[in-house]
Amino acid sequence: MVKRCSQIALVLLISAPILVGCAKTPSTMSDASSPTPGGSGSMAGSADGNRGVGSAGGPAGSYAGNPTRPNPKEFAVMAQLKDIRFNFDRYDIRPEDSEVLDANAESLKTNPKLMVLIEGHTDQRGTSEYNLALADRRAKASMNYLVARGVRSSRITIISYGKERPVCAELSEDCWSLNRRAHFLVKGQ
Repeated sequence: MVKRCSQIALVLLISAPILVGCAKTPSTMSDASSPTPGGSGSMAGSADGNRGVGSAGGPAGSYAGNPTRPNPKEFAVMAQLKDIRFNFDRYDIRPEDSEVLDANAESLKTNPKLMVLIEGHTDQRGTSEYNLALADRRAKASMNYLVARGVRSSRITIISYGKERPVCAELSEDCWSLNRRAHFLVKGQ
């Protein structure tokens, strides 16, 4: 009996990291669980929930040691590509941001050699893990929208920074709304 319990405990101990999950790497493929353009996307639970992937030490999808993934430092701002914003605790594309993404898609289609990096961001409320997961969903929703508008998914890489790179540090809704964004960068092939 003791031996059997020890074996079960050992199996659970070994499989725990697999069951909990690992930090996500940036994706260049569409995720079936991501919302369709204009679809609904609310993270169930509160912003204080302990859901998500990644680590508090940095963005989900670190590029270190993976030469097949583009380095985010190689990407730059392109004036034609505008950021989009998200409502609190949501990752669905708002109607006013659909117009921005439509314009971004047209710019990318007229520049087919450009690679795109979509950064997902959140405001500072909630845990780091939760915000990394939410920001990842925001980046994926943005990517899926562009792909639906004719931008090849092989040109797009996403990365989640969660709450780690705010553009505003004040404790107000106006400031928080600026941080809840998808940011678009490009590099030539």
